[in-house]
Amino acid sequence: MNTEFPRIMTLRRKERKISQKQAAADLGISQALLSHYEKGIRECGLDFLVKAADYYNVSCDYLLGRTASPDEKFSQSDSDENICDDIKMISDSANVLLSICGSAEDKSLEKDAVSYIILNLYKLFRMLYHSNEENNSLFFKIPEIPAEDLTDSVIMKMCASIKLKSKENLNKSITTDSLSEEYSQTPSLMKLIKTSEDKISELYG
Repeated sequence: MNTEFPRIMTLRRKERKISQKQAAADLGISQALLSHYEKGIRECGLDFLVKAADYYNVSCDYLLGRTASPDEKFSQSDSDENICDDIKMISDSANVLLSICGSAEDKSLEKDAVSYIILNLYKLFRMLYHSNEENNSLFFKIPEIPAEDLTDSVIMKMCASIKLKSKENLNKSITTDSLSEEYSQTPSLMKLIKTSEDKISELYG
């Protein structure tokens, strides 16, 4: 059974602030049946899938969780194209996230977000550098052993600061549609979310 369909169907309805009763009436089914679809108790047929996609103005592939964005088409690219797409995904997503942070009245939120990204890239480079024992440790000012713990500590502090400042400054609701309307690079962010959750599910699902 497809587990993405119930989640995305429910998300689209709630983001648009449509009651389950109203959505069921619009889609020509009983509220009980729609409830079963949204809870994953029953699977819908192709006809309903197409009708639901039209109703929520998204693709069938998106409702099934095969694509990250509502209007994205499912495709299987070769590995070289995937790498290029992933690089673009990371860059575009960073731009969207920093733009969201930059919209806050407290500009230190954006600075904290930049620091968070920088520190994680720094941590990644140190892992790559120290993987080869021939690389000279004097390349860095902070020795390897304390650096890892110290970096993690600073990252955690940045996380706490970002969470607090976000709650205080980002009062506007974020939805799939609002992101798409405000940021042209939203498809990349949606892809990043899907890619991340697929990886998490693969390891711990």
